[in-house]
Amino acid sequence: MASFFEHPEAKQRILQLYDSKLEELAISYEMQKIETSFGNTNIILTGPVDAPPLVLLHGSNGCAPVALEAMQGLINDFRIYAIDVVGQPNLSAEVRPDMKGNAYGQWMFEILTRLNIWKAILIGISFGGFISWKTLVFDDKRIKRAFFLMPAGIVNGSAWQLLTKVFLQMKLYRWRKKEKYLLRFLNDVFTEKDSFALQFLSTLFLRYKMDFSPIPLIKEIEAKKIKTPLHFISADQDLLFPGEKMQQRTKNIFPTIQKGLLLENTKHVPDVAGNQKIVDFIKTYA
Repeated sequence: MASFFEHPEAKQRILQLYDSKLEELAISYEMQKIETSFGNTNIILTGPVDAPPLVLLHGSNGCAPVALEAMQGLINDFRIYAIDVVGQPNLSAEVRPDMKGNAYGQWMFEILTRLNIWKAILIGISFGGFISWKTLVFDDKRIKRAFFLMPAGIVNGSAWQLLTKVFLQMKLYRWRKKEKYLLRFLNDVFTEKDSFALQFLSTLFLRYKMDFSPIPLIKEIEAKKIKTPLHFISADQDLLFPGEKMQQRTKNIFPTIQKGLLLENTKHVPDVAGNQKIVDFIKTYA
């Protein structure tokens, strides 16, 4: 199977950063590999064994340790299953399921079944939010409540802003290899400077085959199939998935929507204070 990494050294670098981020968290954890129809899936397990289960899905071009860092405040309250999404730069299989069909829902169904997870809290961050609604549309019986954090697949931002401030900067960095383009991207997407993201993405943008396929938006008929209580957390300065637009559409199409949260002065990736607000919100409503 061909790798999405263009050079073995790039993959090695990303895995080193993965390990360093996980160790930096200074948490007790264990790793587990789950065999699925889409390849092996790596899962980081942490938190009290007898605590309520929480399934955590990270964003695009990311990995489980980054999601765990953002949601670290939940570790003492839940048994967390932080999943390395397949087809992303992490420890899971380099396979990208079809986004248009039920593939991601099937993948998650297999994982939840094999882990024998019931009545779980589901948290999907960005692309993980897209996978979350695919999961719930496919089969939501194992999920007690879901929290969507700046999720993909609900609304889109301005096509012009996405082109000029996101995709063009990524392409310019890849073509010209000048850090200023990467910094412009980070400034428009991240609320605060993130040295780890700078190291991680500098390797990905140059030596990794990212998927630029458009992410399908959920249809109203799909949204109405979901019986699970849902909470949407969005950000007022999110170029990718605008917060107010997100809050409005979710109220219109999801019959089981519960209280939401709109973060102020926050871009697509929140800062430490924003993540703490999210953690507090989840603890209140989980």
